[in-house]
Amino acid sequence: MRIPAITLASSVAFVLTCSAASAQQQFNGTWSVEVIPQRGSCNSPFSFPVVIQGGRVGYGGAGGIAVTGAVTPRGVIRGSVGAGAVQARVAGRLNRRTGSGSWAASGSLNCSGQWRAAKLS
Repeated sequence: MRIPAITLASSVAFVLTCSAASAQQQFNGTWSVEVIPQRGSCNSPFSFPVVIQGGRVGYGGAGGIAVTGAVTPRGVIRGSVGAGAVQARVAGRLNRRTGSGSWAASGSLNCSGQWRAAKLS
């Protein structure tokens, strides 16, 4: 019995898509992110909640901070965090329970540093 090429290709694409989505779901949940300033005019560490759902990253608090970004099925994360006139670019990597990376702010603050995250739920 021969399987038509289109059926085979569709099946492979479906399996790959499901595998990527399944891998991405490991990051779903609430994370606590600690920001550690290392250079520039920022002076003290602070923490805030982040929610990841389906590869999209958003702020998990009551307001005042804008968080946008995405995480790939392999855990590579890129995005931005903003509050008032301050905007920071963020990059790093997550595993199932923790993550870390770097950030650089612009606007009224010119500073940079590292961040680390722990999955809460």
